Amino acid sequence: MSAALSVLDLVPVRAGQTSAQAVAASLALAQRADELGYRRYWFAEHHNMPAVASTTPPVLIAAAATRTSRIRVGSGGVMLPNHAPLVVAEQFAALEAIAPGRIDLGLGRAPGSDPVITQLLRMSGTSSDVDRFPDHVRDIAAIMSADGASVRLTGRGDSEDRYSIHATPAATGAPEVWLLGSSDYSAQLAAAFGLPYVFANHFSGEGLERALELYRTQFQPSEHLDAPRTFLTANAVVAPTSTEAEERMLPQARMMARLRGGRPLTALETVEQSAAAEAEDRLAAPLIDALRRRWFVGTGDEARAALASFADRYGVDEVMVSPVAGAYDAEPMDAADGRVQTLELLAA
Repeated sequence: MSAALSVLDLVPVRAGQTSAQAVAASLALAQRADELGYRRYWFAEHHNMPAVASTTPPVLIAAAATRTSRIRVGSGGVMLPNHAPLVVAEQFAALEAIAPGRIDLGLGRAPGSDPVITQLLRMSGTSSDVDRFPDHVRDIAAIMSADGASVRLTGRGDSEDRYSIHATPAATGAPEVWLLGSSDYSAQLAAAFGLPYVFANHFSGEGLERALELYRTQFQPSEHLDAPRTFLTANAVVAPTSTEAEERMLPQARMMARLRGGRPLTALETVEQSAAAEAEDRLAAPLIDALRRRWFVGTGDEARAALASFADRYGVDEVMVSPVAGAYDAEPMDAADGRVQTLELLAA
């Protein structure tokens, strides 16, 4: 396919697997993506979910950066309402020092969790309330730049009495900032700021066409970008046979159905557990069928052709795949065989 490929990783945790094993599997996957020529590898931010271990993107990015040599690594994304802007800027400035020219900072406006966890995160001292999201996006970009940011000291009468803030003392570069979202708001904000934009199609395909149209028609050139730049995310499960791909799709699809149906969440089922559960529980079938129509599931040839058509349809030169292939019972706990297979077959 002509469009470049990238990877979005939520660090899935399957039944019987420890967090350490899940992280080890994802770091091995990042190394393989680097070897296969993928453009970038992003970690998502989610909290308090039994099947997701990507709670702290900066930590995972640092680990992946030291295990790779070429691929860009970043966040998809940091959920800004959960964090103080200065802390985010400092973390990503440090990451840029670890892997110069290879760091992406994707910023999102959603909390990435339930209201209780959001409250706990904000109790830790963050100042990034959601209503000030645009201000904090600007602040982070400025603080990470080589020139830093300048703020007026409060309570001083002299308008020239200002304070200089730098995320790191002697920056020679800065991470590339992206805005992420699945709404008109995020598309319009990215356009107004002249920032690259990613529509979270892997999570919600609703409103994709409108979001891209708003972003492209309202885009204002900036010091960051001359023209609109965007790519899309997509869930993918690829295997040597269509039958295997369909089997490996079921664990993640069932988890998404549980999430959207308001059912209690669990660690990700194995393929065998999902097949047994689905035979008894057909309530999830309509939700799973709806998800299946938006995912890219099949053999390498089938998935590559479908992704190329998808990229052409929406006029993007890059697709970020979330490899959501489930594992069979017999597969090692510290490996991601199905997800590695997906990346290898797509890159063939």
